[in-house]
Amino acid sequence: MSKKILIPLAQGFEEAEFIGIADVLKRAGEMDKNLEVIIAALNQELLVKGANGIVIKADCSLEAIEAKELDAIALAGGFEGMNNLKNNSQILNIIKKLHADEKIVAAICASPIVLNTAGVLEGNFTCYPGCEAGLKGTRLNKAVVVNKNIITAAGPATAILFGLELAKILCGEEIYKALYEGMLIPLTK
Repeated sequence: MSKKILIPLAQGFEEAEFIGIADVLKRAGEMDKNLEVIIAALNQELLVKGANGIVIKADCSLEAIEAKELDAIALAGGFEGMNNLKNNSQILNIIKKLHADEKIVAAICASPIVLNTAGVLEGNFTCYPGCEAGLKGTRLNKAVVVNKNIITAAGPATAILFGLELAKILCGEEIYKALYEGMLIPLTK
């Protein structure tokens, strides 16, 4: 059964987080042909500049996305990127729909703020320290927090672990373990 995960690409995204998430999920998709990773720009401009000036090309624009076909969304952080996601009604609607359907809603760094704006953040989560101010729920000082269908991660260094957690949920333990070993995560401990 096909699974689709949307990774929106917003001006000012945090490059290390975006690449960490997209790379791990693309690798998972090579192992599990049922996983489709969709990188979508918020508008027609497919070349999107990140917080550190690195430009990434999206696969398509957000308006080409059929929200009802999605199984998950993963938001990179970066303060400007987060604000661009938070101010996009289509992104907020996709988050609300996925959450209502108990599908995966994931965000890293500053982007749990977007989940809060969409009204889906509650209970335990993590984010970049300081970004929890005014958010509903309790910030844990952990790399990745899984709370039912909501997955959050702390910041740039945790992006690959965040991607791996998404891969585990979407593709299963076997692919997770293969990626975990293959990406040399044990060396980081």
